[in-house]
Amino acid sequence: MATAQIADLSVFYIDQGEGAPVIFLHGMPLDHRMWRHQAAALAGRCRVLIPDLRGFGRTGGASDKTTMDQLADDVLALLDVLQITEPATICGLSMGGYLSLLLAKKAPERLRALILCDCRSQADVPEAAANRLTLADRVLTDGPRVIAESMLPRLFGSRTNEQNPMAVDQVRDVILAGSPRGIAAAQRGMAERPDLTASLGTIAVPTLVICGEEDAISPLAEMQFLAGQIPGAEFVPVPGAGHMAPLEQPDAVNAAVTSFLERHGIAS
Repeated sequence: MATAQIADLSVFYIDQGEGAPVIFLHGMPLDHRMWRHQAAALAGRCRVLIPDLRGFGRTGGASDKTTMDQLADDVLALLDVLQITEPATICGLSMGGYLSLLLAKKAPERLRALILCDCRSQADVPEAAANRLTLADRVLTDGPRVIAESMLPRLFGSRTNEQNPMAVDQVRDVILAGSPRGIAAAQRGMAERPDLTASLGTIAVPTLVICGEEDAISPLAEMQFLAGQIPGAEFVPVPGAGHMAPLEQPDAVNAAVTSFLERHGIAS
């Protein structure tokens, strides 16, 4: 990994390959490692950048609350520091997918294409926001285990739980090694994120939407609706996967992403 200094924050990131930049944004409470299969598949065909977002992995900088605007600004600042001036492809999952949509709204000129995996455009309903705030308080008191216990049962599809327990264990290890302060800060930021659904129709770059067919957090029908709101968006369901489709069924996700990037002249 490399380190980039943006203002007072040291951002750790993966930078592999050459060519058109493709930036992968991880979900909460994970880090760059959730994209390892995609990095391995694409590093020989484009430039793959995978940062640890503020408060996660080896990037610190979390305060009491990490807003989604702050995370999006961090990504834009990283592109500036790395002198990436050409429009980039942004790919995000869950919280990273929401950030991808936010970047499409805040800085559409910086995007060449968009890939959304298992995510939502909506804001939290009041009950969900309240649950996030409760979890934020609990993780500061009891550690990341409370997040693992809360999230893991909903992250994976039944096939993964039955046939690939190693993937589940790897994600559990990442969560347990996470920063309680970073997780709590992002939970508070996610609880107050604005609804981006109304802005979906303004997205004017090629867009690929990927969803695990067993996703219990961003259900298939909900993501089909999201794709339908983005002009010209392609929708790819992934059998045998839940919310963590890129980890659960990496071959299927890699095939969809590679085909999309090739058709739009992004991957060589």
